[in-house]
Amino acid sequence: MITWIDQYSQPSSPEEEQLYKHLLRQVQLESPCKVIERFRSLFIDGIGYPDREIVEALDKIAGSKQADQKFNFILNRCCHILINRWQMQPQLQAAIPDLMEVFEAPSALSSSVRSLRSRSTRRLQELVKSFTQSEHYTTLKRLAQVIGQSSDSDDPATRPLGTLIRRYPYLYEHCLMSDESTYEHQQVVRQIQAERQQQFEIDLSKYVTYQVRRVQLSRSGASPQTAARIIRPMKNPTLLTDRELYTSLKHFVGKVEGPYTYRDVAQRFLAHTTNQATSFGAFKDDLYEYLTSSIDPAYGRRQFNNRLYEQIKNTLPQSNSQKLSDFMVVRTCSQLLNFLVVEGAQRPNHFVFIDLITNIGASATTGLLLKIVLVCRKVRPYMEKRFSILFNHYEVYTRDAVSWLVKSLENMNIAFSVHFGSADLSCFNQIL
Repeated sequence: MITWIDQYSQPSSPEEEQLYKHLLRQVQLESPCKVIERFRSLFIDGIGYPDREIVEALDKIAGSKQADQKFNFILNRCCHILINRWQMQPQLQAAIPDLMEVFEAPSALSSSVRSLRSRSTRRLQELVKSFTQSEHYTTLKRLAQVIGQSSDSDDPATRPLGTLIRRYPYLYEHCLMSDESTYEHQQVVRQIQAERQQQFEIDLSKYVTYQVRRVQLSRSGASPQTAARIIRPMKNPTLLTDRELYTSLKHFVGKVEGPYTYRDVAQRFLAHTTNQATSFGAFKDDLYEYLTSSIDPAYGRRQFNNRLYEQIKNTLPQSNSQKLSDFMVVRTCSQLLNFLVVEGAQRPNHFVFIDLITNIGASATTGLLLKIVLVCRKVRPYMEKRFSILFNHYEVYTRDAVSWLVKSLENMNIAFSVHFGSADLSCFNQIL
């Protein structure tokens, strides 16, 4: 018998097991529409559920001394029993956003019927309301956004930033999962992440190929009308303008320092630190030069370079004379990401990040962060976490209110696809 484990590492009660098994059986037997109606009746309306034994089990759960601490986990688990089943069948995935809408819609019961609710049912409603204010619920809503939204490129800029979560697979593990996520949920999220990332890379590759062919035809003397007849137009897969996307691709695919790409510059830096018997102090000096080489000198001289140097210098200063270790590199790079992006959810200050974007642009700022990840790939999840903190912080803001963040998220999507994905965008060099 499978026993679900809660966040306190305690076995589920018999009533919890009864509830889980019941929902698992019903989701296997019934249509999503019927299951969602069951869910509404059991948890939202709190009256008229056809299986009395399940109602009694839920009443006992809600009335227990541990309910305030455990109920959010229990209801989260109930949601995932349904979601995991539907996620495995593409034709049923649309039911997932419908399930989450149940929590948003008011009860359809009349006031006279609602007055018949028992004290235990009213207690259940209090617990459900508390659940809708929890991180569990926020994570489920994000998952519904990812699964249920077919297209957001044409959505108005007045919609919340949170509606764009589908576009950024590198945020999924941090925005859609938590330390309490079950193994099944983690697998669902990672599967969706892989699918979304692959689709974006395919769309980006098609768009780049289309633009390259357009330029080639134009250079050969063909008119725009002729080009439109010969090649099939491809839609820009980002929220950047065509000009902004060209700038971003030029930045991440093309040369950034003389004849060298970002990957070339990183490999030269790594070769230098590997071949030299480098002390930690020497490594930090070299790292500073490596990072500032791509910063606009006028901007760097004003204040940024000095602040960056202080940040690097003050990382593990007691270890400067020691031989460079993997721990030292990871610690230095992770602390740099705190400084350059955001420190954490509890202290979400990001003045440096906004200042960088304002002065050198989203592409160059993303490039600076990319340089760090290219020399220490272990901090890539750490950087993804920094961006998820910003995303969560501004989740309810309208897109046009945080356009600087949207551009940064889009540029990071492109940078990751170019340097860590499978998209072949080498043909773009033909039009540089």
